[in-house]
Amino acid sequence: MKLVASLITALALVPLAGCGRHEAPDLSGAGSPPPVRAQVVIVRFEDLPAMEEVTGTVQPVQHAQLAAKVMGAIEEMPVTLGQRVHRDDRLVVIAAGEINARVAQAQSQFNEARRDLERERGLLPAGASTADMVKGLEDRCAAAQAMLREAEVMLGYATIRAPFDGVIARKFANAGDLASPGLPLLEIEGFTGFEVKAGVPDSLAAALAVGTHVTVEIPALGASFTGTLSELSSAADPDAHTVEVKVAVPGNAAVHSGQFARIQVPGAPARALLAPASAVGSVGQMERIFVAGDDNRAVLRLVKTGARRGNRVEILAGLDEGERVLVAPPTGLREGQPLEIQP
Repeated sequence: MKLVASLITALALVPLAGCGRHEAPDLSGAGSPPPVRAQVVIVRFEDLPAMEEVTGTVQPVQHAQLAAKVMGAIEEMPVTLGQRVHRDDRLVVIAAGEINARVAQAQSQFNEARRDLERERGLLPAGASTADMVKGLEDRCAAAQAMLREAEVMLGYATIRAPFDGVIARKFANAGDLASPGLPLLEIEGFTGFEVKAGVPDSLAAALAVGTHVTVEIPALGASFTGTLSELSSAADPDAHTVEVKVAVPGNAAVHSGQFARIQVPGAPARALLAPASAVGSVGQMERIFVAGDDNRAVLRLVKTGARRGNRVEILAGLDEGERVLVAPPTGLREGQPLEIQP
């Protein structure tokens, strides 16, 4: 009897234990993150002027190669490389013994012709000379004087003077060398202003005009500045198919003669999809943008960017025209998070 009573008691306790079990919570209805306030911009394709790069060289506005106009040995060259000189300073003296002799001969002939003319003029009133004789001596005196002036000019060519204030940039000869007509002896450069000389492809030159502002970069200085197109050739080089241009360098740019330069000139317009630069974030080497979906939830897009244009950047891939891009998305924004679009 005791065994039967124990079994009945155990069976009675089974339903009571089943009534105390807790079921697992249903997470499908869990609350989503709160909406995030966001400002959006609709991206559009725009026609932008493409920039083409041409190379050039910095040179002084004033520069000249000084050559001899007479032949002779160089007696003096009292200048050195880098030396500053002033206008009319003596730079080269060429031996000119033959020219000195010609000057002396022309001076003698002129003096003789002048004495003869004065004598005949004195005799003309007394009838001891004729008007034709006086006229012939006047012509002879004028010819002798012209020969004297020519010889003196040639003698002046034996001394080469500085044409302007500048600095000696190159020397092609030294004292004792033989100077020949047309052979460069010195190169002088001014130090008051610089310009960039470049050859622009003739296909791009049509869009340029004197006064156009262009961006100039000097790689050696790691600096760039805005220059003004000061000269534009009307003819193209038939071999290189380029047009020569000169860009004035601002006075505060610390450039030097001969430096390499890059000039940005406008090219043919190109269509580009632009987005705010603040909308682009990066994770490692990946670039990403958040856009607002049709249900106003954040959608993550991986993109590829191009050139930066001011406060905007070109989107080369990963984004379509007309999409709403989040401007400066907040840190911690997750895909699918609801958005509260601000006007």
